[in-house]
Amino acid sequence: MGTLWQGERVSETTPGSWLSLPEVAERLELPVAKVHQMIRDGSLLAVRRDGAPQIPVELVANRTVLKHLPGVITLLRDAGYNDDEALRWLYESDDTLPGRPANALAGGGATEVKRRAQALGF
Repeated sequence: MGTLWQGERVSETTPGSWLSLPEVAERLELPVAKVHQMIRDGSLLAVRRDGAPQIPVELVANRTVLKHLPGVITLLRDAGYNDDEALRWLYESDDTLPGRPANALAGGGATEVKRRAQALGF
C-alpha cells in the first residue's frame, strides 16, 4: 500500500470519494480481515490517505468488487505498476473511453480497459 494519495485534493485524476477498510467490509458483508486479504491478493487496490488505508468508492459497486478489477490489477502489476500507479492509471482521464478506465470498468468498456492494461506490459 502506497502513500502518494495522502492529503491530495480531488481532481480529474483522483477518485471522488474514498472508503475505509471497515466501510468496504460492511458493503461487501465480509470481515475486515477478508478485505485485507483481498488487497494482498490483488482483488482490490488501497492506498494510505490521512494515515489509513482507503479504497476508491467506485471500485466497490453495490455489494461486490467491480467484476473485471482483479484482472486489471494483475495486468497492471505485471506491467510493473505499484498500487499507487495502478490507481492513478485507473483514474487518468481518457477521451477515448467513457470517462476514466475505472468508470469504463463499471460500464461496457471493461474489455477495452483490460486490453489497454495488457498492452502496457509490452
